[in-house]
Amino acid sequence: MINLEMRSVALAAMVCLLAIAPGVWGQDGGDAKPCTSPEYSQFDFWVGDWQVTSPEGKQQGTNHIVKILGECAIQENWTGTGGSIGQSYNIYSSARGVWHQTWVDNSGSLLLLDGGIEDGRMVLRGETPARDGNGTVVHEISWTPMDTGQVRQHWRISKDGGGAWQDAFLGIYTRTTG
Repeated sequence: MINLEMRSVALAAMVCLLAIAPGVWGQDGGDAKPCTSPEYSQFDFWVGDWQVTSPEGKQQGTNHIVKILGECAIQENWTGTGGSIGQSYNIYSSARGVWHQTWVDNSGSLLLLDGGIEDGRMVLRGETPARDGNGTVVHEISWTPMDTGQVRQHWRISKDGGGAWQDAFLGIYTRTTG
């Protein structure tokens, strides 16, 4: 059993740790805004509410994309016409110098992607184990802002390390709000 004196020492240690924690994590606790460098705004063209269609105009789903966590991250909320539901969290990692996306959905999928701006498009890449257990699948997803105000998303996969590619998804985002 811990006596009163030990509890007091433990409480004092915890208060000291909480007092220095912001400095340890690089946050001063003041008015500083940590995500104000231009890189944090590179993916802002994707923020808003969208109707997503195939290039032929067939409805694919809706997407609600918002900036969160003090404007430091972007949260995606996807609802597909076929019942798929997914979310992604996107952030620029200043320590690594890349954008990162973590995607999860109601089919149990997890996708981890990294990348950045290439030729005016956001391009993120990652690998997952193949569903059949044989090798890996390379994923490349790009988002291209269009002159019309729309965004083109192209997801392609390669099962041979990038030699041959297949389209996994091609969507045209048309803004409904924001």
